[in-house]
Amino acid sequence: MNAPVTRTVGTKTAATLPPGHAPSQGLYLNSGNGATLVPIDIGHDDFMAVIDPHTAFWALVKKDRLAEQLCNGELAQTYAEKAPAFAEEMQMLRFGLKPSAVYVNPTERCDLNCQYCYIPADMRRDGEQMSQAKLIDALTILKGHFDQTIDDGRLPQIIFHGAEPLMNKRAMFATIDHFKDDYRFGVQTNSTKLDDKSIEFLTSREVSIGLSLDGPMAEITDKTRITWTGKSVHDKVLTAMEKLRGYPHYSVIATSTTENLVHLKDMVELFHSYEVPTCMLNQVRCTLPGAREVRPNDAEQARHFIAALDRSHELYKETGRKLVIANFANILLSILAPTARRLMCDISPCGGGRAFFALAPSGDLFPCSEFIGVEEFKGGNLFEDDIDQVLKSEPFLKVTERNVDQFKPCSDCAIRHFCGSPCPAEAFEMNGGQDRTGAFCEFYEEQIRYAFRLIADGKADDYLWDGWDKGVETTFDFSLM
Repeated sequence: MNAPVTRTVGTKTAATLPPGHAPSQGLYLNSGNGATLVPIDIGHDDFMAVIDPHTAFWALVKKDRLAEQLCNGELAQTYAEKAPAFAEEMQMLRFGLKPSAVYVNPTERCDLNCQYCYIPADMRRDGEQMSQAKLIDALTILKGHFDQTIDDGRLPQIIFHGAEPLMNKRAMFATIDHFKDDYRFGVQTNSTKLDDKSIEFLTSREVSIGLSLDGPMAEITDKTRITWTGKSVHDKVLTAMEKLRGYPHYSVIATSTTENLVHLKDMVELFHSYEVPTCMLNQVRCTLPGAREVRPNDAEQARHFIAALDRSHELYKETGRKLVIANFANILLSILAPTARRLMCDISPCGGGRAFFALAPSGDLFPCSEFIGVEEFKGGNLFEDDIDQVLKSEPFLKVTERNVDQFKPCSDCAIRHFCGSPCPAEAFEMNGGQDRTGAFCEFYEEQIRYAFRLIADGKADDYLWDGWDKGVETTFDFSLM
């Protein structure tokens, strides 16, 4: 803490406060040292949200009682007592995490040439591939690191990622069996190599499986997601979905582009009919020019995305079976229970280099797979460098120190900690630096307003995983109803 400084006034010496402090008793909201609660229009007939932008605390207040509560009402008084605890919790979530997962790319190669892929085409065509021995060596080194950083009883997670990890299936499967007691495993695959033997292997070992499908019919999927020779893979994904029906540890990602945006409701209906437990309707990552060519307009994306969410809820009410749309569920959790969120993209700093990092086939380490192929963000090499030092390296710090409190317009935004201004790779590649916004500001804004409306109407649980609140502790419960 800085020591007080003094100034001379005539013959008297007066003490002044340390920088950043104001001589205020904190009696009033939004001034001096008082708590900050900013009103936000959520598009609801009866309620507005009030939010502390610094701690992500929020409350829903009836519109006809808003002035009362902002004029030192019961809410303001009660929150003022709790504000330091909320600030400490947010500080720990944002800056106190240690990595517990690694996105392992066992190969740079892929048999698809998706228009929006963030991995350069030359790497996907002819890139490096790990041998079985090298992959086992890599996870041995990672295990040594996690043994020192993760509490007993918790297993770190390895997600085999891509390019297409099943292009190196033999090495990957041998590694899963070699470390069956040391990690939780997942794989994200385009399904082309997911034959019956592969499905039996993965499901018998309770490996989480993520598939990808971008359209309710082949003619839509094939606009952005085909093989190098132009062949469709749509039906192969549907076959895999059918074979995985009833398996609880699988999900399907649909990447939302200009080519399939108007079909998001149809995608929800398709996934629900196949009893997919969880899906993601992801916005396209705009790290390379090909992706930016099929990026939807924010307002249009929000409209169709929310319509798809509404349709998922209708299907749940009709059948009693949920299809959780995980990227939106994560936004809901960022509001309801920030420490319970399952994905770490929608927070600042994001999870890259903090909650997870990425391993390329060469052994090179990056904060996230989105940065693979961008040398500026290579923090070191797993086989040559100490992991702790890599996590503190300048390339990693560029991501782990990206802070929405420090650049505009995010620093002025009351909902910045529900969004996080993702993604750092997009901010760098598309907007010119880490001190810039991500690609989908208005889309996130509309998601968050929609989430608050669901909370106000008592519908939030319908959009979340059953049991999401197991182990969640209520630290603030205040009602103005």
